[in-house]
Amino acid sequence: MTFPEELKYSRDDEWVKMLDDTTALVGITDYAQSEMGDLVFINLPVAGDACEKGVALCDIESVKAVSDVVCPVTGEVAEVNEELADAPETLNNDPYGAWIAKIENISDFEELLTAEEYRAYRNC
Repeated sequence: MTFPEELKYSRDDEWVKMLDDTTALVGITDYAQSEMGDLVFINLPVAGDACEKGVALCDIESVKAVSDVVCPVTGEVAEVNEELADAPETLNNDPYGAWIAKIENISDFEELLTAEEYRAYRNC
């Protein structure tokens, strides 16, 4: 499994790519997609919605179950990756390239883990 060094990670298995001081992309980790198995549907968030750290941002259905994607930061959904609606399996194939949402005006990101900390947390 890979965990790119330039990203930050949540204990709920989401990654955060800071675009600037108040904007970030959010997606699921390689660990998360491997645990879920083949992804078949994603219920995307809606641009303009507020999101809160620790609260479900959206949900993803796999062949195993439906799982929440927990928002790793607080902010506002600025944009969603609409391509995932037709191809949720992209999250399996490229978990770090297939972002789910762009979040603006973010806060509450101090507890995010480095790649090394996340790797240790997941024993990977």
